[in-house]
Amino acid sequence: MAKTVTMKWADTPAEHDYPAAASFLRLTAAPALVEVLTALLSQAPTVQQRAKDILRAARLQLLPADDPEVARELKKVAKGKPLSPILLVRGELGLDRALQIADGYHRVCASHHLNEDAEIPCRLVDLPAIAV
Repeated sequence: MAKTVTMKWADTPAEHDYPAAASFLRLTAAPALVEVLTALLSQAPTVQQRAKDILRAARLQLLPADDPEVARELKKVAKGKPLSPILLVRGELGLDRALQIADGYHRVCASHHLNEDAEIPCRLVDLPAIAV
């Protein structure tokens, strides 16, 4: 019988996750909006979403387990280290806008490799009305 690996998650995102999210978001949004989104993410409650649903909503491919960053996250899991919750900006179905994984794509992929139905802690925010 295969050993079941239990993923551990931190209660809150790591401080360095917010600058990483801002770095990504600066590629798709103006600096003022990035600042607002980063502040919203830091204050948002943590919710649970399934790994497979996050990838589908973001329209992203599952990275292979041997991708260097995914492998690094899988090693953390194997060592029992908690992973940081991921940071998401909600998409908009009516506008055909995909969910944005502002930080944590590799953690989502690692989680999916272990259990595609795994519930992942996320900070999820809506795009402010001023940006729509």
